[in-house]
Amino acid sequence: MAPIRTSWTRLIRFVAAETSQVHIGEPVDRKLDVGLAYAKRQPIKAYEIVGSVLDPGAQVTKNILTVKELLSPLSREQLGIVRCLGLNYSDHAIECNLDKPKYPILFYKPPTAIIGPGAPITIPKVVQPVEQHLPDYETSFRYHQMAVSQWGFSKGYDNATPLGPCLVAAAAFPDPQKISLKTVLNGRTLQDGNTENQIFNIRDTIAFLSQGTTLLPGSIIMTGTPKGVGFVKKPPVYLKNGDDVTVWVDGGIGSLVNPVIEEGKASVKAKL
Repeated sequence: MAPIRTSWTRLIRFVAAETSQVHIGEPVDRKLDVGLAYAKRQPIKAYEIVGSVLDPGAQVTKNILTVKELLSPLSREQLGIVRCLGLNYSDHAIECNLDKPKYPILFYKPPTAIIGPGAPITIPKVVQPVEQHLPDYETSFRYHQMAVSQWGFSKGYDNATPLGPCLVAAAAFPDPQKISLKTVLNGRTLQDGNTENQIFNIRDTIAFLSQGTTLLPGSIIMTGTPKGVGFVKKPPVYLKNGDDVTVWVDGGIGSLVNPVIEEGKASVKAKL
């Protein structure tokens, strides 16, 4: 099946300085890392898109707006089911001393877990102290994950899963299995991978998940994490209050920058 064609290549959702309203738009600067620019408080301009992010017929206009607040590309109301694959990178399976799965390992996240660029990744009181619960920088809480066979509880906490900074049209990816991705914690690169190491590639994942199950508009599929996760390091590396996490994905997606807070230790207004 050919990818859906849209009039936009990169889409962001934001509050505009000119209107104080939520809009969607296409960044004027085609090469700008929108998430990094937002984190550095640099100006971001976007051509307004008329229509819905879920409507392939939405049209890019010539009206230029200024980004005041960058939001998750999809609001919680627009999200369908958030499906996630576990143990989907061969190098990650090796570092965990686990066999490659025969079928995709699937778990789900609720919409309340999703936050946008710049919003704080929240470590709730129920998974404190962090030294015991090991919140990983790929935003799971390892203590509860390893305690049971189902991962939904440990990976579904409110305000713990950033999404963004933008959507990139499928047609803009010549090969989705040649995409680099990194995780940087407090300026230190801890994950440096590539989608070529996925056990179940993008095409196979979508084909598998759509067998007998309708993937509705707004559905999210998170395709796993490469090697370098915190709980296998010696000593383990875990998130804590005041940390800064950047996840970068090539192909025009860019940098997703989020601070970390432990509930009860800081008060930061979330952006979604």
